[in-house]
Amino acid sequence: MGQARLSGIVLDSVTRQPLPFSTVFLANTTRGVTTDEAGRFVFEQVPAGSYEAVASYLGYRLQRQNITVRTESQQLTFRLAPSTNALREVVVRPTPNKPEDYQVFADALLGSTSFSKLCRIRNPKAVQVRFDAGKNELTASCPDFLEIENRALGYRIRYYGLEFTLNFQEDWVSFYGSPVFEPLRARSARQQRTWEVNRRQAYTGSLLHFLRSAYAGKVAEAGFRVQRLRRLPHPAWPRADSLLKLLRSMPPEVWNRNSAVFSDSAQRLSKVPRQVEYLFTEPLPAAAYRQELPGGVFLRFADLLQVTFAAEPADPAYVAYTARQRRPGQPLPAGLSVQSSVLHLQSPTVELQPNGTPTDPLALLTEDYWGFEKMGEFLPLDYQP
Repeated sequence: MGQARLSGIVLDSVTRQPLPFSTVFLANTTRGVTTDEAGRFVFEQVPAGSYEAVASYLGYRLQRQNITVRTESQQLTFRLAPSTNALREVVVRPTPNKPEDYQVFADALLGSTSFSKLCRIRNPKAVQVRFDAGKNELTASCPDFLEIENRALGYRIRYYGLEFTLNFQEDWVSFYGSPVFEPLRARSARQQRTWEVNRRQAYTGSLLHFLRSAYAGKVAEAGFRVQRLRRLPHPAWPRADSLLKLLRSMPPEVWNRNSAVFSDSAQRLSKVPRQVEYLFTEPLPAAAYRQELPGGVFLRFADLLQVTFAAEPADPAYVAYTARQRRPGQPLPAGLSVQSSVLHLQSPTVELQPNGTPTDPLALLTEDYWGFEKMGEFLPLDYQP
């Protein structure tokens, strides 16, 4: 793979004067620099591929540029606009975060894996957390950057422009921003070896591992099993849901007279699933979900993909979490001890880059094991096992 030199300058968009000592980085990598007194920066030997180049300066709006690196040198110019707050009286925060809302945000962002337990947010006051009761959503944003230290993998992550949403009604979480990684300095050779082992473990079987294998056309060789998963509405669910709502709306005196019958009915109705799943037993050939065209490599498939990686056991924290989340009387899913994930496409096709990342990161959604993994397993795109 080729490499190229990337350089440029960061300017004030109004005065056109250079902004010295601003931060410039390639998002989701370990490549970050500070501009010199003339606002200039240089990245040497950047591997070919698509990147999001980001410039940041205190009191100015973050600016992003999507670039493609090949073999020739490139010059970038960032013109940062003063932020709205910089033009008015400085207000740090109108109201402090509610401790319970902040804790829900932190737990959802960092995750519950064994590695997540060694992650810490170093500047909690930088984030603004809000709960919207009408939407039943918790959102969080960070005007500058959120600093996360991962002592399991040995990285300090600065997450610029974080936008976070946790929807309680539909039970999903998403977060987006421009992170840059800085390797921590190991206290000993033993700690460095531990980080290297943990990074390899976080990578093996991960979404990044799968997407890189898909780009190279070596999914099965990497140890992944891919199956078609189809979901359809359960025909009995609408009626069961209506009857359950009717039972719950009954006055207390009616419930008391019929408690045994009503409780038994409510229990049976609550067990009717909203959807039914059909998992095709035969593994899919690569041609069923991967297209290699003159313009690049694309993911394209019908319904959903269930992706299983059995070469490494699932995190014990995931097994325990899944056991806690099941409804009373519901059996544990089969094969819980292996890493099994569900992959959705949000558009008909998704293009993959050579480093395994999708051109549009928001075009892929994950469930189950990949959905459980959060910041504890978060690796830079320039990581190679």
